[in-house]
Amino acid sequence: MSVTQQQVLDSLKGVKSPRGVALPQANVLSAISASDGKVFFSINVDAAEARAWESVRAEAEAAVRSIPGVTTVMVALTAERKPGSAPPPPPQPSRGAPGVQPAHAHKPPQGAGSPMARQSEIPGVAAVIAVASGKGGVGKSTTALNLALGLRDLGLKVGLLDADIYGPSVPRLTGLRDKPELNDERKMIPLRRFGLAIMSIGFLVEEETAMIWRGPMVMSAVTQMLRDVEWGKLDVLVVDMPPGTGDAQLTLAQNVPLKGAVIVSTPQDLSLIDARRGLVMFKKVNVPVLGIVENMSYFQCPHCGTRSDIFGHGGARHEAEKLGVPFLGEVPLHMAIRATSDAGNPVVDSEPDGPHAAIYRAIAGQVRDQLKGVIGAA
Repeated sequence: MSVTQQQVLDSLKGVKSPRGVALPQANVLSAISASDGKVFFSINVDAAEARAWESVRAEAEAAVRSIPGVTTVMVALTAERKPGSAPPPPPQPSRGAPGVQPAHAHKPPQGAGSPMARQSEIPGVAAVIAVASGKGGVGKSTTALNLALGLRDLGLKVGLLDADIYGPSVPRLTGLRDKPELNDERKMIPLRRFGLAIMSIGFLVEEETAMIWRGPMVMSAVTQMLRDVEWGKLDVLVVDMPPGTGDAQLTLAQNVPLKGAVIVSTPQDLSLIDARRGLVMFKKVNVPVLGIVENMSYFQCPHCGTRSDIFGHGGARHEAEKLGVPFLGEVPLHMAIRATSDAGNPVVDSEPDGPHAAIYRAIAGQVRDQLKGVIGAA
């Protein structure tokens, strides 16, 4: 049963703004996307009034969910400060899941004025780590998936969140096309493949859809992908970040106490410059950098065995040494990695005894070792 924009608007007539105006007449709604039972829109308000509107956002989401045929709803509250207006009051700290953090665990600043004050653990998830890069095209998503599989092979319970809102790659890399179902608490149930719990915005929109979202909506989407998903019991949730140092990265760091970040770079100087920016950003928000991976490190001809350093070689290792962070390893530029990724059968799972799977598992082992005491790994 197809859901129309008019049905959505009709359902919102019973939702009132803080001033008592029906939502469709309050002049705050963005364009509504309604397709195949999936509904997306934002409520755009002034930042000074954001707190008063949060309950309205929740009511709007509940109203749309009640429409027959609706399977997924994402309502973002986008708040922007008008020029010359005072900033909104800082958010109140949210309560995390019970438990004692180990002495060596990262402890972000929790002052009343700190954006990190809103952090709270994801129930059931022992550690959240980010896989990031300063720029696109360096193989970050392929690395994130194979790292997750390497951690799985070490006996850990692992989830993978594709937080690249503008260019989700995980559906293609995993071969998954199904839509997440909702549990009794109206939380999305992650899809499962390769023994991983997997979630991506790409499961909710068509592959060709252009995600033309402003920063606040990106931040809301990342928050919902973290909080409105029933992740269950996980040792590690690997988050595949979008490239750069923007809203999604900041939202993740503000939302959950990240246990670390893995930076992916090629040996090329331009890539290393951007990787350095990503590393500095994580340090500024007190996220430990678990290390740097040099992807596309070299090419070895499968026919003659000749090795070619297409993008240079060793740059990421030297950068790691200079910045005082671990160097996690070199991943070659190889057709097997590319072909298995394009086919939705990542190399760690499809060629578990091959040399490339061994490289990813070695990287995963170093990450696991740095998380000991947090995830209780042997």
